[in-house]
Amino acid sequence: MKKLILGGGILTLSSLLLFGCPKKEQVQSGAGVEDAARKVYVPPGQYDEFYAFVSGGFSGQLTVYGLPSGRLLKIIPVFSQFPENGYGYSEETKPMLMTSWGFVPWDDSHHPELSQTNGVPDGRWVFINANNTPRIARISLDTFETEEIIEIPNAGGNHASSFTTENTEYITASTRFSVPISQKDVPIASYAENFKGTISFIKVDPKEGHMSLAFQLLVPGYNYDLAHCGKGPSHDWCFFTSYNTEQAHTLLEINASKNDKDYIAAVNWKKLEQCVAEGKGKDFPAEYYHNIYDHTKHMAKSEVLKSVKMLTPQDCPGSIYYLPTPKSPHGVDVDPTGEYIIGGGKLATVLPIHSFSKMLKAIENKQFEKEVDGIPVIKYEAVNYCEVPKPCLGPLHTEFDGKGYAYTSCFVSSEVIKTDYKACKVVDRIPVYYSIGHLMIPGGDSAKPWGKYLLAMNKITKDRYLPTGPELNQSAQLIDISGDKMKMLLDFPTIGEPHYAQGIAADLVKNRSLKIYDLKTNAHPEAVKSEADAKVVRKGPNEVHVYLTMIRSHFSPDNIEGVKVGDKVYFHITNLEQDWDIPHGFAILGNNNAELLVKPGQTQTLVWEPKKPGVYPFYCTDFCSALHQEMQGYVRVSPAGTNPEIKYSTGK
Repeated sequence: MKKLILGGGILTLSSLLLFGCPKKEQVQSGAGVEDAARKVYVPPGQYDEFYAFVSGGFSGQLTVYGLPSGRLLKIIPVFSQFPENGYGYSEETKPMLMTSWGFVPWDDSHHPELSQTNGVPDGRWVFINANNTPRIARISLDTFETEEIIEIPNAGGNHASSFTTENTEYITASTRFSVPISQKDVPIASYAENFKGTISFIKVDPKEGHMSLAFQLLVPGYNYDLAHCGKGPSHDWCFFTSYNTEQAHTLLEINASKNDKDYIAAVNWKKLEQCVAEGKGKDFPAEYYHNIYDHTKHMAKSEVLKSVKMLTPQDCPGSIYYLPTPKSPHGVDVDPTGEYIIGGGKLATVLPIHSFSKMLKAIENKQFEKEVDGIPVIKYEAVNYCEVPKPCLGPLHTEFDGKGYAYTSCFVSSEVIKTDYKACKVVDRIPVYYSIGHLMIPGGDSAKPWGKYLLAMNKITKDRYLPTGPELNQSAQLIDISGDKMKMLLDFPTIGEPHYAQGIAADLVKNRSLKIYDLKTNAHPEAVKSEADAKVVRKGPNEVHVYLTMIRSHFSPDNIEGVKVGDKVYFHITNLEQDWDIPHGFAILGNNNAELLVKPGQTQTLVWEPKKPGVYPFYCTDFCSALHQEMQGYVRVSPAGTNPEIKYSTGK
């Protein structure tokens, strides 16, 4: 009998036959082609029902799609430079990418999470984590722009992030890669002795959304993978999967897959909050950056913080418990009632469902099997509600439709299963193409899901689209879950490698969308609010500041002289437009940075350092009017060592 090795787990060919391999032609089952096309068609000029916010994975960004059409609406730059609009290149946005490691122009973005009120997405903000250089970002859904990024110290691999509590009191963050805390030079083989994890809670200001690192909990050196917080009766708790309870440090696909059960960590954030208020948290040294973009000044600033409140389980008894969960759990998902907690054991042969009320009873009755570093481990049978038998191969993530059903992604068998989770049985399954990771139902991790569509995010797309060489885009597939049987409607390629997504009814977002920045309230220190104020000023021997305005279809000034080789030229550019969707771009020959895309009423700055004498054209890069081609100008550059006179005009 042939065997398939998966992350240290052995699956026999008979298992594959038992669960079945998806066949390509099965995509035509369920919804007919005409019926599917009708359900996803959004006529020209009409809007989609939902926004989908999809992580960009290794692109470092957040992408926005409309559902059911699958239209790509926007790429929001977050953790990576974005030359399309100058994010991370302009002087105003460079501080957003500052960290304790310096300027970091790239990261790996995984898990978006919408702000919530009473457990329901409210359309104010979406948060997303950076995995490589641990950070959390907040994106405003008024502007669809990144407004804030906070670094997470004492962490390696910020993966169980960024999941919110029921009223967005806190956002979670936790270490996928345990490391020495504080960092120090120790043998890797001393992992069990010297490596630890942290679970962090980031406080969110309810009015402005500003984030602050409230406290961290020092935990055993496992791999903390994903999280979700409770609802209703479990409001005070958040749940984190952890694997590598073996504490292996090499060949983890074998050595971290030996234990029959790993853990879900149940963390009482209210208890931790209380312990900090009682002075039980210790000031722990840590250097981390907090970056905020000010939409009035149109610029970001950074502050450097030097300590964090650190707690241990011994400091705050009753704040954390381990729930044994088979096997190498990845996802942890809480149903809309807050009672049922489903663990996605990616090497498990069952789908374990825990009960929150049983957990509380087990804690009350001290039904513990052991203790790990001051953390009680609850007996499996004392917390487990049931095990769904023979669900699929490689279950990962679960979301809910609000009608009593759960939907789980199955990586190995490339399918989605529908489960009556209270009855503990699979009631439907549908193949997806191929190797699904995350899935998303709009509001599917909230107290009130919009249980109409499911979005499957697949890792492999070969033979789905026209070939584009050795690398193909990832695939998203839209599935109708409004009836008893799941029906495939649509698939479309996605940007980057989506790891998770969030969906929300469009009406909660579109009516609050900002159309322009009010020029009258532009407080940028270098803004000029009329063409009459445009100017060019030399400041010191090698610094020139150009105060430039743009409006359809010209710059002011558009002829500039007096620059010389060796100068650093600051173009402070203000878009005077006060009309929706009329940004202007700016680029100049020889610039080794990026273009700028300046939105109506906004000011942005580009730095240019000319290397050779000559006359250099600049122009608008965003088509703005019938005379867009005429929107250009020239900068004359004289040789180094000369003393040219500053001149500028529009020929008037």
